[in-house]
Amino acid sequence: MTTPDDNALNLDAMLAKALRRPGAKAVESAAEAEEAVIEVPPEAQHCGLVAIVGKPNVGKSTLLNALVGQKVSITSRKAQTTRHRITGLRTVGAHQFVFVDTPGFQTRHGNALNRSLNKTVLGAVTDVDLILCVIEAGRFYPEDAKVLALLPSSIPVILLANKFDLIHRRAELAPWLAEMQGRHAFAEIVPMSANSVRDVGRLLGICEKYLPKQPWMHGVDELTDRSERFLASEIVREKLFRLTGDELPYTSTVIIDKFEEEGRMRRIAATIVVERDGHKGMVIGEGGEKLKRIGTEARVELEKLLDAKVFLELWVKVRSGWADDDARVRSFGYE
Repeated sequence: MTTPDDNALNLDAMLAKALRRPGAKAVESAAEAEEAVIEVPPEAQHCGLVAIVGKPNVGKSTLLNALVGQKVSITSRKAQTTRHRITGLRTVGAHQFVFVDTPGFQTRHGNALNRSLNKTVLGAVTDVDLILCVIEAGRFYPEDAKVLALLPSSIPVILLANKFDLIHRRAELAPWLAEMQGRHAFAEIVPMSANSVRDVGRLLGICEKYLPKQPWMHGVDELTDRSERFLASEIVREKLFRLTGDELPYTSTVIIDKFEEEGRMRRIAATIVVERDGHKGMVIGEGGEKLKRIGTEARVELEKLLDAKVFLELWVKVRSGWADDDARVRSFGYE
């Protein structure tokens, strides 16, 4: 673990060390083993839960998708896009990573929806083998401090200095790294970009040594423990947020009314729930064009994700004040 004495080290050397690629060779060889589908006996398997935490809109879902190697968590520029505990799975060689993406910890609003989201975050960080704390490289906000205050001392925490590619003079990051060492006893600090394949491979190699030796929890080819029904609601919600921008409040949500499987066909009916009549008009758009586009983009992505033909029906309903109603929040599937 990092100690205060480490701050006396040469900061340039610290930055250089953080940018090395420990475990990269192992990751590359493991990736080759993964492609070759080498069977690993249970006694040689490693498996562990890795929570991804951070303030809203810091890039957690993008990181999860990169670590898994396929999209399992929706993304958008709107804060609070992730609302559930999303599990992404990646098996590389003898190591199976069970990544847990969490909602951004909420500090600005205390409604029932946000209380539910924060409960999800707290539950995720207490029962894992490793925590990845995502903070934007070179920056530290009050929301970041509140996330750090939640982290248990008994679980190793790796600080991911994300969006490192946006730092133009990287030597200037060294004082920030020293500052972060003083804020929490991080096991390691990893400057990276979630959009870099090389950085993601390096991170997998770093995380390997924190996975306990135990049989895998999931099949080698599984990507997530979430159902197709859940993924359908998330994809529709992503398109809703992406196509309405900042005009539509974050409290809008999507409920799956029907999900029927007929061989390689899925028949899905979903309701977009908004809080005001004005929001309903915004989602439907002039002549229904906005709703049609949301449905088309969601259907196209779902067909790729599910490898099936998809028929998707969308409706829009107004449910005023639902985000402040604990019972309604639970009925909409939030914990």
